[in-house]
Amino acid sequence: MKVVILGGGQVGFNIARYLSGEDNDITIVDQSAELLRRLSDSIDIQPIVGYASHPDVLEKAGLYEADLLIAVTASDEVNIVACEVANSLFKVPKKIARIRNQSYLDPNLQWMFAAQRISIDHIISPEKEIALSIGRSLSVMGAFDVKSLEGNVSAVGVRCDQPSPILNTPLKFLPTLLPNLEFMISCIYRDGRFFIPSGDDKLLLEDELYFVAHQDVIPVVMQQFYHDPDYTHTTLIVGAGSIGLALAQEIEASSHHNEIKIIERNAQRAEIVARQLRKTEILCGDALDGEILSEANINETDTIICVTEDDKVNILAALLAKKEGATRALILLNNMDYAPLVTSLGIDAVISPHAITVSSILKYVRQGQIRSVHSLKDGEIEIIEALATETTSIVGLPIEDIIIRGQIEVAGLYRNDQFYIRPTKTSIRVGDRLVLVVAEPSVAKIERLFAARPGYL
Repeated sequence: MKVVILGGGQVGFNIARYLSGEDNDITIVDQSAELLRRLSDSIDIQPIVGYASHPDVLEKAGLYEADLLIAVTASDEVNIVACEVANSLFKVPKKIARIRNQSYLDPNLQWMFAAQRISIDHIISPEKEIALSIGRSLSVMGAFDVKSLEGNVSAVGVRCDQPSPILNTPLKFLPTLLPNLEFMISCIYRDGRFFIPSGDDKLLLEDELYFVAHQDVIPVVMQQFYHDPDYTHTTLIVGAGSIGLALAQEIEASSHHNEIKIIERNAQRAEIVARQLRKTEILCGDALDGEILSEANINETDTIICVTEDDKVNILAALLAKKEGATRALILLNNMDYAPLVTSLGIDAVISPHAITVSSILKYVRQGQIRSVHSLKDGEIEIIEALATETTSIVGLPIEDIIIRGQIEVAGLYRNDQFYIRPTKTSIRVGDRLVLVVAEPSVAKIERLFAARPGYL
């Protein structure tokens, strides 16, 4: 597949890194020759220096042969114009644009992006995606991440930070230890790497893991890790930028939270945000000031979420809040090199805006009947939802034939409005929807299994 990426920042780089290892032809366009040189040293790409929406630059990038355009420059306007040029002059089949300004994303203006007006096939809004991701994490006390899947099923990230009977037990014995509790440990992060466990593997103290379960079961599973599902839902947000505002709006719309506060340093921004929120108290001040934290009743706060644009402020504010009595702390982190350090210091969850944006793009990039993609730890593992149709090669295969130890696991199966955890002794039927846990080297195999058979092309 020929892919042209506009913008060589973190998102553009990570998308290129994921796709370049899958036999794709990747071109990146950016105005910085130095940035492109660094990218070329890291991954196999064709670098093009130039302004991303200019027709001559796009022609040089090979848009006449492109299957996919991904516009993720820092400018919404450049991304929009580039998609329009790609459609009008080069007839690119699929165009994805990152749009960050909320004015463009007003629901009353969505008609603008209809196919006959602005030629963008899929719009990615990082602020919205990040707010939704954090909102899901807030719904499960003790979780550092929650991936929403079809049919009220989730993949929940939790850290084994307390001794528990569930630890040091081979995973194949968990159904005996916890009868009538249907969930599956789908992947484990240990000693700096992710792996898909076998039944002989055990959970150890300090492991991070994702398990797949129905919403009704998740609170009981979390209790096995000694996380109490009952808490009073008081939330403090640090930073009232686009992400902070979108998050507050998301929380206000949720029935799970009954008290929300925001600390914002800029008085003008605090006033603007206050007019857009109904249930949230806005405090103007510095989150690194102990007095403002005291005014926010930090010692009675369940969760502090730091989403300013400054990683250092987010880290320090979260640590200070934990010291003053906050139950858990989540932070936005642009430089993920800090992640192992800050979690070891007591921060409960780190949110990577780049990883969330990349995951939201990948579901449109993957070939075949792929319905959603959740990328974990820089793409080492992907949780994929895929649909078996009458045209796909996977129909008729036994579940056991799909599984490859350490590479591909079938975590769940939707069939006839029922969800089955780790199904066995069954063959794939038309209409089945599978939840797959896939190591990076095997993603292409899954795409082939869910692609149309040659006779249907």
